[in-house]
Amino acid sequence: MGMTMTQKILAAHAGLSEVKAGQLIMADLDLVLGNDVTTPVAINEFNKAGFTDIFNKDKITMVMDHFTPNKDIKAAQQCKQCREFASKYDITHYYDVGDVGIEHALLPEKGLVVPGDAVIGADSHTCTYGALGAFSTGVGSTDMCAGMAAGKTWFKVPSAIKFNIVGKLPKYSAAKDVILHIIGMIGVDGALYRSMEFMGEGLKNLTMEDRLCMANMAIEAGAKNGIFAVDEVTKEYLKGRTDREYKVFEADADAEYDEEYTIDLSQIKPTVAFPHLPENARTFDDIPEIKIDQVVIGSCTNGRIEDLRAAAEILNGKRVADHVRCIIIPATQNIYLTALKEGLLEIFINSGCAVSAPTCGPCLGGHMGILAAGEKAVATTNRNFVGRMGHPESEVYLASPYVAAASAVAGKIAQPSEVI
Repeated sequence: MGMTMTQKILAAHAGLSEVKAGQLIMADLDLVLGNDVTTPVAINEFNKAGFTDIFNKDKITMVMDHFTPNKDIKAAQQCKQCREFASKYDITHYYDVGDVGIEHALLPEKGLVVPGDAVIGADSHTCTYGALGAFSTGVGSTDMCAGMAAGKTWFKVPSAIKFNIVGKLPKYSAAKDVILHIIGMIGVDGALYRSMEFMGEGLKNLTMEDRLCMANMAIEAGAKNGIFAVDEVTKEYLKGRTDREYKVFEADADAEYDEEYTIDLSQIKPTVAFPHLPENARTFDDIPEIKIDQVVIGSCTNGRIEDLRAAAEILNGKRVADHVRCIIIPATQNIYLTALKEGLLEIFINSGCAVSAPTCGPCLGGHMGILAAGEKAVATTNRNFVGRMGHPESEVYLASPYVAAASAVAGKIAQPSEVI
């Protein structure tokens, strides 16, 4: 029996000719990632274990993105600890305020991940890099510690689910709607410890930013990783970002999949995930009138330039409803600058939005937009668990930038056709 994309990457990094689902392997790592929340724990474990060196200063990256610019003394201390560790070991890819971005938008932008890589990160949304044809998965801080020291870690080889993508998205439907549709279909544990593998002729109609959004939320279906077949879109994205040689791994024709689904993009409608799970996906055929208090457009899921362009298309010439706070968070400094040059920030400010420096901020209830008891928010983020964005009696509704912007204008959960 053949191997899936993920299995081939893991086999190569374990120095094996083949691997099978369920097999335990030790695999070499191309990149180890941490942020300002998870890295301090890894550093403490690193020091406790008595390690005196890291495996490769070019293959570790630390991104200060969750509570920065520092929101309080604890956040400042955490960043200081990371900064000092990075300086001590001369870590090449350390990113802090002024040269930072939300980690899962920043690393692809910087060209730090290429097809065929094996990447771990002490953040669950590390699965984002599967959009580039890499194996990438979230781990705990202890695993990050071991990865920094040894440059390898244990994996149990996952089985896989195949998603055959066909067709093309209609106007005002987005990749966020696709992944919410899939999670609604299979559930938040529908891909538990399995690889979600995306392929098919419809991939050509998904941009790299679409793929990054979808791979990012593979973890919301319980997946070990999400991964896209490498094509011309992938290769074009990598041009000018990296000079590293990379290897493309394609699934064998006889690769074994637990399940197979065909996703017709042309049938995807604007979708909203209701509290308090991403699987609670509904289209506007089944959404009552729900007044909202806040809109957040940003995050590692939907803070890229195409997302800001989508929001600006809806907001241009309109005003955010009087009772709504709309917060726009470009995911990186480069995205912020591009949005500035394209006039998007002017559109946002004239519409009554607040524009933030790159940060995870409100996505995890950190800062820059915490919800009070009883408040409701539409967000382009990836999780809507109880208390995710603030008070445990608040509610978060997940949606695309199109729906989020339309909702900001309408003052209620709305689709673009209601405000354009």
